[in-house]
Amino acid sequence: MIRVENISLSLGGREVLKDVSAVFDPGKTNLIIGKSGSGKTVFLKCIVGLFEIDSGAIWYGDVLFNELDFRARKEIRKEMGMLFQGSALFDSMTVEENVRFPLDMFTTMSYGEKLERVNFCLERVNITDSNSLLPSELSGGMKKRVAIARAIALKPRYLFCDEPNSGLDPKTSIVIDELIREITVELNMTTIVNTHDMNSVMENGEKIIFIEEGEKCWEGNKSQILQSDCKLLNEFVFANALAKQLKESAR
Repeated sequence: MIRVENISLSLGGREVLKDVSAVFDPGKTNLIIGKSGSGKTVFLKCIVGLFEIDSGAIWYGDVLFNELDFRARKEIRKEMGMLFQGSALFDSMTVEENVRFPLDMFTTMSYGEKLERVNFCLERVNITDSNSLLPSELSGGMKKRVAIARAIALKPRYLFCDEPNSGLDPKTSIVIDELIREITVELNMTTIVNTHDMNSVMENGEKIIFIEEGEKCWEGNKSQILQSDCKLLNEFVFANALAKQLKESAR
């Protein structure tokens, strides 16, 4: 479980997060939604320690993460898996080398043990016979799958996903959503997904935090979101639905 208590942060003299609190439970896909510039990406970066908060507390279980020094944070980070917006695969490394990278960095496993884990993770995301391929030889959907395989290589307790469906077609996006949800349940991870994709919200939104101008304006789940009386949330949902409709009609 990750618990965030009353965190605030200013950047460049502007308050970008204002007294935000939330609890993210294991075994569920927890979503952070909001329009561009709302503060959701900054919020996610604060949770993983890429930004230092001005006030508040970030708890990983019973550990106060934001009070840890660099060495102690590194131990927690070994339990984190990261799925970046652009997949962030190393262009000069093969699929196998990309997935093996965190194992090389953080374990003393033998090469054979690492290869066994790499192949297990690739099979779990339905990628086989691709170990020797380079990222340039992969489709967008395959890159995301490889990135997920790398993210779970260390059997993380926590998984963070930044716009996992960015640049993907609707069909592939659904596959990635299903994969993230399945792996979250299997590994009982605390998964936090930063997204503005309403398809993801309606598929995976077991816990949803809506952020607008650095403030948490609404909290609920996918069955409650369409009945919300939060004006800002309704405008966000409508704008996304309209954008999707216009995009599909232009095809």
